[in-house]
Amino acid sequence: MLSVVDATTAMDSLATRVAEEESPLSIRDCAIVEVLYATGARVSELCGLDLDDVDYGRNTMRVLGKGNKERTIPIGTPAMKALGDWINNARPSLAGDKAGRAVFLGARGSRIDQRTVRTVVYEALSALDGVERMGPHGLRHSAATHLLEGGADLRTVQEILGHASLATTQIYTHVSTERLQKAFKQAHPRA
Repeated sequence: MLSVVDATTAMDSLATRVAEEESPLSIRDCAIVEVLYATGARVSELCGLDLDDVDYGRNTMRVLGKGNKERTIPIGTPAMKALGDWINNARPSLAGDKAGRAVFLGARGSRIDQRTVRTVVYEALSALDGVERMGPHGLRHSAATHLLEGGADLRTVQEILGHASLATTQIYTHVSTERLQKAFKQAHPRA
């Protein structure tokens, strides 16, 4: 799992790569990682995202999750900015005949596949020192933990992640508690 500092470093690194390369694929990759971390969305949900699923006025996206359950997820400002940059400035240069309404496209111009998204995330996070190999599910796990550590209640995190059962979401409280105890022992003089 990423720490908040590692997550920030990863996003900043991607933004720097975009500024240096200014290629459609680097802009797309930045948007993919930003959106996955900001929303805690599953890879399948990201791959299935269509242009009309993004609500710019409300900073949300509508996804189709497990069991064909639809939910709306809030998106933070940095992720919305990266997504807007991709959709408005880079996507048109990759869009082919098979692009349809897909938000994210592969290098050949059709809807992106899950394998490509996983590769993008692995490569983006491999640049972080001291972070074990992590994929999209690790970003989802990190997003959930960071929400709880930031004060979000368990039911809200359950809804954002699209978990059918609260018990599934509760695993993140354990991780959060472990971090809390570690920080307490490290910082408190009488721990």
